[in-house]
Amino acid sequence: MSPSSLVCVALLALVGLCRAAAPHPDLGREAHLQLLAAAASEPERHFAAWAVRHNKPYAKSQLGVNSLAGSEVPARFTAWLENLAFAIAHNANHRSYWVGLSPLADLTSEEYKAHYLGFDGAAYKQQRAARQASNSAPRFKYADVDEKSLPAAVDWRKEGAVTPVKNQAQCGSCWAFSAIGAVEGVNAIYTKSLVSLSEQELVDCDLSEDKGCQGGLMDNAFQFIMKNKGVDTEEHYPYTAMQGKCLANHLKHRVVTIDGYEDIPENDEAALKKAVAHQPVSVAIEADQKAFQLYIGGVFSDVSCGTDLDHGVLAVGYGVDASGVNYWTVKNSWGPEWGEQGYIRLAAGVNAKEGMCGIAMIASYPVKTTPNPPEPGPEPGPEPGPHPKPPKPQPVACDETSNCPVRTTCCCVMDFLNMCLQWGCCPIEDAVCCDDQQHCCPPTLPLCDTDSGRCLPASGNYAVSMPWLTKTPAVRTFKPLVDCLFARSGNAPCSKKVHDKVVA
Repeated sequence: MSPSSLVCVALLALVGLCRAAAPHPDLGREAHLQLLAAAASEPERHFAAWAVRHNKPYAKSQLGVNSLAGSEVPARFTAWLENLAFAIAHNANHRSYWVGLSPLADLTSEEYKAHYLGFDGAAYKQQRAARQASNSAPRFKYADVDEKSLPAAVDWRKEGAVTPVKNQAQCGSCWAFSAIGAVEGVNAIYTKSLVSLSEQELVDCDLSEDKGCQGGLMDNAFQFIMKNKGVDTEEHYPYTAMQGKCLANHLKHRVVTIDGYEDIPENDEAALKKAVAHQPVSVAIEADQKAFQLYIGGVFSDVSCGTDLDHGVLAVGYGVDASGVNYWTVKNSWGPEWGEQGYIRLAAGVNAKEGMCGIAMIASYPVKTTPNPPEPGPEPGPEPGPHPKPPKPQPVACDETSNCPVRTTCCCVMDFLNMCLQWGCCPIEDAVCCDDQQHCCPPTLPLCDTDSGRCLPASGNYAVSMPWLTKTPAVRTFKPLVDCLFARSGNAPCSKKVHDKVVA
């Protein structure tokens, strides 16, 4: 099947096949080699299954049927085939680590570099040199730590100082994820509470030196957080994978603070180890190799990985594997499906002073010595406006043609054929209209005694009474009601008489 024929393809796949081409980091090297061989034997089917697994925008699955559609499918399939061939050839010559069909396997090398690498190594070197020349760089506080006293292995994930792996997506914001990860770590160590913080605040608002999705530097991010006197939470200022307008009200939501940051002596893996033993550390590496793009597992050791730093990540530990190889545990920001649940192990203690992929060249960490500010309260609502004036009391409408004054009761004083021709007004609300059509009583004394002209209670002590009230004429708002008798059928404005509660 040619790539062009894949513009719209539907393939029936069993559940097992849906995952066949999607590597699982818990599987060993040999199992991944078998997965790659299977994908090479039936590439169309495995590409569809891989695309569905990784939620590619051109793929969907319904009732076991994998569908690919869209103009970009041929280009994605071509890149995927090239990366599959590279992975098979690469794994035949490397034993310490293996590569495969990572979530980035449908990207060319150029696309991968453009969208996922965002660290400006050249700018960082200039900035650090200027800082050192001005003697403004603080002393490396772990310099006097005896390396022999350090633990044989460190993993800050096990200490509750590392948030779950995040995904920067196709935005060159790796610098923000590295810096925020380091702040999350030092804050968790200081407060004993792990809080996920906002990379998006840095992408949107830290623009004096950094460039959002176009790259930035971790030290600049630390400076921004210090200047802003804190950073917001991820929950309150969530990630969008694009640079947006800086939300000024979120800048005031300062949940976690830092008190400074320090650079680790460059090209010194021993110094880096001292720092990582005490907290997660922001590091920069060269990550533009196709092997890094497609990394699946093992200890990454590749002499072709140089020192042109282009990616910011987070060193969260170190250790030794079963074969005695030393490594750094590095948290990436490409989601948990990449690498070893979102992490890569880089070889440590290599001959090059810069470290594997330049990991020891430019490293730094935030410093925290003071508590965070009190938890922000709810954001205030809009300023209340002036209280609206109470509505003006309206006259009481008797019908379409007459009304009574405010707080009175309409009572019919003339009717014909069950139609009220003239209304009167009782001077109290909710009054009872008496049968003589001239008087009314209050609701508390609802019985109209026509003999005595008094209002009595509904039952009980008739000694309690009051003189009944006299109605006043209602105000006419329309032509005389008698005219309605001669109006054309169906349009007469006359009201039907309301049967009043009366007592003879």
